[in-house]
Amino acid sequence: YTVLAVEQVVESTLLNTWAPQLNGKYALVMGNDVKGVQQEVVNACDGCLEIPQYGTKHSLNVSCTASIVMWEYFRQYLTGRQEL
Repeated sequence: YTVLAVEQVVESTLLNTWAPQLNGKYALVMGNDVKGVQQEVVNACDGCLEIPQYGTKHSLNVSCTASIVMWEYFRQYLTGRQEL
């Protein structure tokens, strides 16, 4: 599995530019709504994904975040399947 934290960090990959391997296996690490993913956990992950956000609010509820990230993977999976 490729372990990805969903967190705002310096070298994160923006979700809209993420290109998952369609046959890859991923484990997503979600953080606390207020404090996010602990730094030690971020350091242990293979990478980080970040949902682009605009304006002054820079956090989302963890259930909303999980839904957005899983939908993006599913969307790309469906797109890839249609091209086969």
